[in-house]
Amino acid sequence: MTQNGTGTGVLLAFGGVLLVLALLGNHIESFEFGGATLRLRAAAAERFALAEEAERQGDTTTAGQLRAEAQALLDAAGPIAADYQSVRGSMRPSPERTRAMEEVVSRARRLSEEQPFEPAEVLRWLQEGSDEERVTALAMMQASRELRNFEAALAAIEHSRSPFEQYHAMLLTAQMIDDLDATQLRQLAEVIRSQRGARFRRDTDRWQLSEDILRRVDRRSGTR
Repeated sequence: MTQNGTGTGVLLAFGGVLLVLALLGNHIESFEFGGATLRLRAAAAERFALAEEAERQGDTTTAGQLRAEAQALLDAAGPIAADYQSVRGSMRPSPERTRAMEEVVSRARRLSEEQPFEPAEVLRWLQEGSDEERVTALAMMQASRELRNFEAALAAIEHSRSPFEQYHAMLLTAQMIDDLDATQLRQLAEVIRSQRGARFRRDTDRWQLSEDILRRVDRRSGTR
């Protein structure tokens, strides 16, 4: 029992989270209350609980928006991330595997175009998520300008966990070039040049993409 209205709301919302966690059972990947991150399905559970609270207060518009966000989170965390992990883990490196992973990435892009996502949540997937969550976040940022974060994309190029992830981080920055200021353009060129030869060779798609990025950066910077 509490006389604190805010405290009551928090308790009700947290109780709702526990209820949703119980209902979803093993569909929840992990739940870290008070920790640094909420994994995708745990974040969805939180939104479902908050939607229930909003509806109890008569705010059906907010409730509907929260449920839509929660379902989008479940959609991203489930089939897309799982399929990427399955393809990457079950197929040997080959053009066929790359094409299969690109199909999964295309699904993530479509999801980002069709459903609203919180930029901060997608940013957490890229910075703190699993390999499949990071690639999903990059694909969603490619499709939605509102979700993009230059510093995170740059870090993904420098500290990518796979060639595939690095390629898509580079592709994201290529899409952002026209929106970058002079300092960001210089930072991007420096990072791209540092990776050439060290992380990828001339006979790779990443080298070809790096050539395009550097050419466009030089053109915007007025050095050519």
